[in-house]
Amino acid sequence: MIYLDNAATSWPKPPAVLAAMREFAERWAANPDRGCHRMGIEAGQRVAQARAGLADLLAAPDASCVVFTLNGTDALNMALKGFLRDGDHVVTTSYEHNSVSRPLAGLERAGRLSVTRVDPQDDLTLSPDAVRRACNPKTRLVAVTAASNVFGALNDLASLAKAAHDAGAAILVDAAQMVGAARIDVAAAGLDMVAFPCHKGLFGPMGTGALYVRPGLDLRPLREGGTGARSEDETHPEEMPYRLEAGTPNAHGLAGLAAGLAFLRDTGVERVRERELALARAFSERLSGVKGVTLLSARGSAPRTSIVTLRVSGMASQEVAAALDGRYGIAVRGGLHCAPGAHRALGTFPEGAVRASFGFFNAEGDAESAARAIAELAGGV
Repeated sequence: MIYLDNAATSWPKPPAVLAAMREFAERWAANPDRGCHRMGIEAGQRVAQARAGLADLLAAPDASCVVFTLNGTDALNMALKGFLRDGDHVVTTSYEHNSVSRPLAGLERAGRLSVTRVDPQDDLTLSPDAVRRACNPKTRLVAVTAASNVFGALNDLASLAKAAHDAGAAILVDAAQMVGAARIDVAAAGLDMVAFPCHKGLFGPMGTGALYVRPGLDLRPLREGGTGARSEDETHPEEMPYRLEAGTPNAHGLAGLAAGLAFLRDTGVERVRERELALARAFSERLSGVKGVTLLSARGSAPRTSIVTLRVSGMASQEVAAALDGRYGIAVRGGLHCAPGAHRALGTFPEGAVRASFGFFNAEGDAESAARAIAELAGGV
């Protein structure tokens, strides 16, 4: 199998991730920080390692700013519903993933807030000036993606944060496609909240996610319960990260995440990025002159991820994906990618498109093999 669906989840995982999860299950699978016995202490240390690793990757001021969540969607819901109040105005983009657009649409339909959606520029990035113009005196939050999961262009987060702050609003970033794939410094960029899953660019297992919350920014907890801290109190702890964490965490997954973060640290984000982009460029260049294939995601010189989105003339996107899987053993993603607004921006709604997303563990020849297969399907070899 040639796996080109890394934007959905990275595969394969580094061997150390699987080894860490197995070791945890066999030796330390007790409730972390819930007791004074050795297994609980060791389990807590694995969770702490993952938290410290994320704080280091994000250049966060303190590890307590990092809250573990069920996944990226959970982190975004925690941020949106814990921060926004009735009567607020939100500025977002027209091409967000459903993890952002659906919670906002639900709050909007309930009459609890108003939303302004900003379209991308010609190069498929978001203009800070457009965000600034969309703000009004009631704007409390700017919620934007760091990089679209459909066309992959990286936004200038520092400029977007300044635009939000100039309007008196906070900024929430969906970093699902950016974290691990490009450098992100939350303090230097002035980011207030950053939400992401840990099973994509961080090489962790599914069921792991995180939310960075700037010190001093208060979120209402969505869950309350056991934390292993201040058990004598009837009310949930106020201090971070316990304020936003309740119940037994996915400690097996977080042990794997800690190993994934160690792999990323030792390998280097820049090295990962260079390899993935080189594969995406080779794939795009091979297909750029093929009749019947239209490349949709490569526009201008904007920084980007390893996502390449395309259409094959005369074939539905899911038909292409099924043919690549069944006839060539190549895994890509067809359809709307949980981001219908992004496809409206590309002009591919409602049919969708084919997305190939390269990862660090793809072989050198995967780009050529996949491009040749698509060219054959298009009849333009």
